[in-house]
Amino acid sequence: MEINQSHLIESKLPEVKTTIFSSMSALAQQHQAINLGQGFPDFDCDPQLINYVHRAMTAGQNQYPPMPGTQILRQEIASKVSALYQAHYDAETEITITAGATQAIMTSILACVHSGDEVIVIEPAYDSYIPTIQLAGGIPVLVGMRFEDNRFSIDWDLLASKISSKTRLIIINSPHNPTGMTLCKADLDTLAAIIRDTKILLISDEVYEHMVFDGQSHQSVASHHALAQRSFIISSFGKTYHVTGWKVGYVLAPKLMSTEFRKIHQFNVFTVNTPMQVGIAHFMQDHQHHLNLSRFYQQKRDYFREALANSKFRLLPCEGTYFQCVDYSAISNQSELDFATWLTKEVGVAAIPVSAFYREQKQNKLVRFCFAKQSNTLINALQRLQQI
Repeated sequence: MEINQSHLIESKLPEVKTTIFSSMSALAQQHQAINLGQGFPDFDCDPQLINYVHRAMTAGQNQYPPMPGTQILRQEIASKVSALYQAHYDAETEITITAGATQAIMTSILACVHSGDEVIVIEPAYDSYIPTIQLAGGIPVLVGMRFEDNRFSIDWDLLASKISSKTRLIIINSPHNPTGMTLCKADLDTLAAIIRDTKILLISDEVYEHMVFDGQSHQSVASHHALAQRSFIISSFGKTYHVTGWKVGYVLAPKLMSTEFRKIHQFNVFTVNTPMQVGIAHFMQDHQHHLNLSRFYQQKRDYFREALANSKFRLLPCEGTYFQCVDYSAISNQSELDFATWLTKEVGVAAIPVSAFYREQKQNKLVRFCFAKQSNTLINALQRLQQI
């Protein structure tokens, strides 16, 4: 006798379906389209990084590392953060290695959000934030970005108006996925003033920290003392070293916050694979590997933008990340999902509708392209886009 499984389990995330990234990638494969949708490079990492990992493996470094991560990697992260942001984090008690940034986000939220707590999420937002808040029993409070003159910015007055006695956490993301916006020091100062007399904590998602363009510097929360004291700061080696499939990231947080983070972390993943940690630690000793990343991706950004400058697409600013948003309103009146589907099927280039980064699917006639691709991939994709 067959059992009706719907009677056996009640979904904790009934609204969650297949992600737009999986859907568009499958559609791209079905129609042999060039995939500029999902945010990962289609080129290999530095062979030297592979060599360091191989050496760690052949040297027998294949068993469990310490729960917070290998000492050598945590120490290298502490040195990098000190050099870049003049911020001291203790490698023993304030830095934890994670299985990518998404696990770091989930663990941070689970560590501090209790049932009924409110968490402010700025939209458009990375798609893991809201489901994780719900799993923790929290209540997402959505604050839409201001979108004027084809530019996104945070409406800090609106955000301040959403704070209540139940607000436990605010999540920020800079450089920002999907818009490419970056926060400046004045933004951080404003946020610090808003939460100064509260017990509100902060998650700062900084996975694109080494992709900031046009001579600007990344404004890390680590460099802002008032905010750093109440923040989980998250970064990703997958984004920085072109190894998204390795799923290695880290969290910076003050000692007491790190203690709570690690309580969840040890029962979530416990720890992260050893040889990748050791290999990354040796590779990052040459700081040029992350310091040169902005120049590397700015060249790709500039090429992408120049190729579409005379097209029917209107380019939004791209101050950081490896994403370029475009306005297609001169081409079509379709919804963003319908346009992205048409673009994939008929033009042969896959993109992501920006509406997918809103819970209510807000429509601004925008799609997001990823330019973290080989030159030939970009050339072929841009030739197709130019013909629209």
